[in-house]
Amino acid sequence: MKGNRTRHQVVIVGGGFGGLQAARRLGRAPVDVTVLDRYNHHLFQPLLYQVATAILSPGDISAPIRGVLRSRNTLVLLAEARSVDLARKVVVSDGGEIPYDTLVLATGATHSYFGHPEWARFAPGLKTVDDAREIRERLLLAFEAAEREPLPEVQREWLTFVIIGAGPTGVELAGALAYMTRHSLPRDFRRVDTSKARILLLEGLPRVLSTYPEELSLKARKDLEKLGVEVHTGSMVTGVDDQGVYVGDTRIQARTVLWGAGVAASPLARTLGVPLDKAGRVKVEPTLAIPGHEDVFVIGDLASLVQDGKPLPGIAPAAMEMGRHVAKNIRRQLAGQPMAPFRYKDKGSFAVIGRGTAIGVLYGRFRLSGKPAWAMWLGIHITFLIGFRNKLAVLFDWAYTFLTGRGDVRLITSLHADKLPPILPPRPPEKVEAVRVAPVPGSEPIPVH
Repeated sequence: MKGNRTRHQVVIVGGGFGGLQAARRLGRAPVDVTVLDRYNHHLFQPLLYQVATAILSPGDISAPIRGVLRSRNTLVLLAEARSVDLARKVVVSDGGEIPYDTLVLATGATHSYFGHPEWARFAPGLKTVDDAREIRERLLLAFEAAEREPLPEVQREWLTFVIIGAGPTGVELAGALAYMTRHSLPRDFRRVDTSKARILLLEGLPRVLSTYPEELSLKARKDLEKLGVEVHTGSMVTGVDDQGVYVGDTRIQARTVLWGAGVAASPLARTLGVPLDKAGRVKVEPTLAIPGHEDVFVIGDLASLVQDGKPLPGIAPAAMEMGRHVAKNIRRQLAGQPMAPFRYKDKGSFAVIGRGTAIGVLYGRFRLSGKPAWAMWLGIHITFLIGFRNKLAVLFDWAYTFLTGRGDVRLITSLHADKLPPILPPRPPEKVEAVRVAPVPGSEPIPVH
């Protein structure tokens, strides 16, 4: 590994929002920084649902980590961390052991199927570019299958989509899918009317977007229903298979099921041998260090910290603030100064429902909905996107979709012939043979002279 081994070695696991901020803030510090990630790119996850619904391309919301971290003291390694040995101070990766003096864990979260991991193959979640591609292909293949399907009852199953979980991911997926079926796809198909597709959003809690104020939650539900989404709250899913879901004893036939119901901390947390919360996140001190291990910091979705009686939210702004704060505390440690406690300043959060409609809360007090919230959401996301090219590409794609009503990334890039029904040509009209009828006596035509 490059670097001066006499210098302080900082290892950052994860190139997401928090890890990237920590690495950038240590770019001029007297340390060597090593960033590990199993992908070579940073992903702007808040817009991942637009890749899944064919509005944006994966490259629009991704940036090479090496292109972002250009400081000479920073090394980026493509590697997956398997475990951490706190006693020996090494990260065990798929490429070997990496020693550290200070460790920052920013590995984020993964999907949680609430004790039913077998559901994952039937209901993919949305965390990575691969997830988004798979969902996009499942959605588009459903319409292709419906176009080929001769049986009306099976065709209806292909045109029924179930989204489990009405948090931000589920709501944004449902809204974007409704827009796709009613605006982007109708002109593409001849045998099916995509605007008649059913989109069901299932939520176990009493309301959608339950972390938002109730009035905004009700507004979001009304906006979804205006788009044609069937919203079912208080609906606990009890079974998922390749042809639908069970809600209690009720069966819903659907060939496409998507998961947005829950997340769990990265499995790396379990290798630490330290206290975890119920969601598997690492309990940290206010300094963001692990109790008893001031050389190990945990940030983002992997960290469990209660502030003002509430757990810190698992959102990008919180992870970014944590990353910056950890870099500051590492500098303080190197200077022999005491570490400072972290204090999250909630600037707000937004959820988009569809074109021209969103909800949001600013600074915990100001509540927005409709076009003002949507405009604010657009501006915030463009601001936080990394890279000028990405900002330009997303703006162009949004403008194109807004003006034409069509997402332009409706691509199926894998071969899936085995998943489609056989092509049966439309039945030709039956030939009716002419029948010679014997003339009725006395009905012969009278000759005209």
